[in-house]
Amino acid sequence: MRTRQMELAVGTLVILAALALFFLAMRVSGLAQSAQTRGYTVTAHFQNAGGLTDRAKVTMSGVTIGRVTRIYLDPKRFDAVVEMNIDPKVNQISTDSAASILTAGLLGEKYIGITLGAEDKYLKEGSEIEQTQSSLVLEDLIGKFLFNKATDSTPAASATPAPATSTPAPVKAADAKSVF
Repeated sequence: MRTRQMELAVGTLVILAALALFFLAMRVSGLAQSAQTRGYTVTAHFQNAGGLTDRAKVTMSGVTIGRVTRIYLDPKRFDAVVEMNIDPKVNQISTDSAASILTAGLLGEKYIGITLGAEDKYLKEGSEIEQTQSSLVLEDLIGKFLFNKATDSTPAASATPAPATSTPAPVKAADAKSVF
């Protein structure tokens, strides 16, 4: 009877630990929908939203102010439309603000950074951020760099040698100053 009670206690603790670990993992990953009040939705059009995902952070001055809720292709303009949910406490984002897709680190996750403008009118539900900067794709940069190097057709054989330089004059001991 005593071992049965011990087994039940250990089993209960294992289940509780697994549930706690699952809850923490969901909170840290941002996959759990929080119960906080919903903010207002704004959109932005980007030529390239490569690497940006739903639930990506929306930041201003390094502080998270919202999340990406949806990314889809605009059938008329053929560019990416990003819908963002902004915290209702952050209600003074001017209409001339700019949104950029940024990368956390060299190969890290993509997120949207909002740079504040100077207009006196503010974004509200359904507004669109007009000024955007698309995602920087590392593969495109590497390809452009390699392509420019490959098309640089200055053969080494036809290069003119650099003019000979005279040897520098010796330094006198009186002219040399100690660094220490």
